Amino acid sequence: MKRLILLLIVVPALELALLIWAANNIGFLITVVLIIATGVIGAFLAKKQGMKAIGDIQKAMANFEPPGENLLNAGFVLVGGVMLLTPGFISDAVGFSLLFAPTQKLYKPLAYRFIQKRMKNTRVIVG
Repeated sequence: MKRLILLLIVVPALELALLIWAANNIGFLITVVLIIATGVIGAFLAKKQGMKAIGDIQKAMANFEPPGENLLNAGFVLVGGVMLLTPGFISDAVGFSLLFAPTQKLYKPLAYRFIQKRMKNTRVIVG
């Protein structure tokens, strides 16, 4: 919980500082255009990747395979899409990295560890 509170304070402060720095160095208008452009491009990519993730889940279910890996990928796409819609360059960088399979591989061990820890402590409720 302490990490979450720290994250909710530090990350927005860093985002704001970076946005102010960018506005001072490249101009306010260009900074606003970049924020809007990453939001629009991110929404497009998130929709495209999200539809692919849903198709992968459906294909796995049709083949009677567990959809676990595909569900995790879909979760990454969902979180990445939300991060791309929030203004800021740090969240955009992380959001874009969550949308693509090569960079998702970096996050998967962290996600698996998080899920295993919650399951071990019986904090995961299914159903």
